[in-house]
Amino acid sequence: MTSPAAIGAVAALDDDSRRRMYWFIRRARRPVTRDEAAAEVGISRKLAAFHLDKLVAAGLLRAHYESVGTIRRVGRTPKVYEPADTDVRVSIPERRYEILAEILMGAVLSEGADETARETAVRVAAQRGVDLGDAERDRLKPGRLGAERALTLLQALLADQGFEPGRAAPSCIRLHNCPFHPLAAKAPELVCGLNHAYLTGVIDGLGAESVEAILAPKPGECCVELRPRTANPA
Repeated sequence: MTSPAAIGAVAALDDDSRRRMYWFIRRARRPVTRDEAAAEVGISRKLAAFHLDKLVAAGLLRAHYESVGTIRRVGRTPKVYEPADTDVRVSIPERRYEILAEILMGAVLSEGADETARETAVRVAAQRGVDLGDAERDRLKPGRLGAERALTLLQALLADQGFEPGRAAPSCIRLHNCPFHPLAAKAPELVCGLNHAYLTGVIDGLGAESVEAILAPKPGECCVELRPRTANPA
C-alpha cells in the first residue's frame, strides 16, 4: 500500500518547475539558495520560494539559513535547500530496472555457443548503449566532438537515463546515482560490469572518441565516471 508520504512526494513533483528544481538541488551536492533555484528554472524568486517550500513540506527537501561563500553579505542570511535524508519510496532517485531487465532478456535470447552468459550480457549492454548514443547523435548531428562538448552532451543524455551526472571537476563527470541500485548491491561485479559496458556503448554510439568511461566505484554513487581519454583510441 502506498504511504501518505509517498503520495505527497509524487504530488509535489507533479509540477514541472518544482521537479526541475528538485533534481537541480540533488545534483548540486551542496546547499542551494532560492536565487540559484529560480535562475536554473527561469522563474521569479518569489515563485521559486513557493515551490521550494512545497518540496520541504512534502519531505523531499530540508531548509535552513546559511552564509553562502566566503564573504558574508549585508542583510539577512539566505535560506538554503538540500535533499532531505528521509527515505521516501517513490523511485527517487530514479531507477531504470527496465534497462537492466531488457539487457538480461536480450542476453538470454542471443547467447552464442562460444560465449558465457556474462559475456553475452556485456555484449548486449554495450549494444544497447551504442543504440542510445547513435540515436542521440542522429538527433543532434553535433559533428566532431572534443572532450568538453562530448561531456556536456553526455551529461544531458545520462540525466534523462537516471544517472544524476555532475561535474566532479571541469573535465570529469561523476554519476551520483546508479539507476540499477539496489540490484548493484546484490551483484556488484555483474551489474557494474554491465553498467560500464552500457556507458562505453553510449560514448561509442555518440561518436565521442575523446571521452572514456572508467570504473571508479565510490560509496553511495555509480561505479563509473566519464573523463577525457588518456590516449588516442586504437
